[in-house]
Amino acid sequence: MRRTMNHRQRGFFHLPNDNMIKTIGVATLLCLVCSVIVSGAATMLRPQQIENKLLDKKSNILSVAGISDPQKTVDELFTQVETRVIDVRSGEYTDAVDAVTFDQRKASKDQAYRLSLAKQDDIARLGGMSKYANVYLVRDQNEISKIILPIKGYGLWSTLYGFIALESDGNTVSGITFYEHGETPGLGGEIENAKWQASWHGKEVAENIGEPVIRLVKGMVDPKSSDAEHKIDGLAGATLTSNGVTNLVQFWLGENGFGPYLKRLQSSSNTTVSQPAATTNTTNGKS
Repeated sequence: MRRTMNHRQRGFFHLPNDNMIKTIGVATLLCLVCSVIVSGAATMLRPQQIENKLLDKKSNILSVAGISDPQKTVDELFTQVETRVIDVRSGEYTDAVDAVTFDQRKASKDQAYRLSLAKQDDIARLGGMSKYANVYLVRDQNEISKIILPIKGYGLWSTLYGFIALESDGNTVSGITFYEHGETPGLGGEIENAKWQASWHGKEVAENIGEPVIRLVKGMVDPKSSDAEHKIDGLAGATLTSNGVTNLVQFWLGENGFGPYLKRLQSSSNTTVSQPAATTNTTNGKS
């Protein structure tokens, strides 16, 4: 009794190590200290995380556009890319939001910017989308030479995020890349395979500028087939991911995605649109 009273008088840290109250108290204190350290580190590193994501996004846009120079930084190369925002429904450029700060992924969850999709139209399984979208343009002189469009849609396990690049005709694919997904490595994860991505080069999205018919097929594409220009090799052992890629590409290049914008560009008067007022050479975090 006298020993217990002495411990109480000397305080919490003088309790025996096998004391239940001391064990729980020390564990709780340790958790609090660790939480403060982790939270502090996350807060301090947040600006760097945002900057790294932005740099990665720019790198992917440059990659799909075929722009590279080991002697230049990503930011230096990105001066060749013009960032703009369009109204998805009309296909027209808009200044309603600032292309520098516009976050398309965040906007797709904001009721102020969100568009609902009818179930039969939502083939990419988006659940909804932003009414504004970023587009990235590369010019030769004043004429558009590449059109880079953000794409996303559901595969087997996750939402796939990427970019597709089109030639100035708005119909011929010059490149595709996926930079974020949770598909199975070695199966659906092969969407990151550079050789498979290269197989998209030169493929045509639609016939006679109609609805997109480009699609992944089961197995290898027969180059002698009548519509081989619209077919892409399927991903072996990843049928659902392959279907997801077909659906998301057809959605974003179709009437409910960038279709109205591409039709505007495909008219001769819109392939030489003037430079925007204040939205060039920069972009924001997510697509």
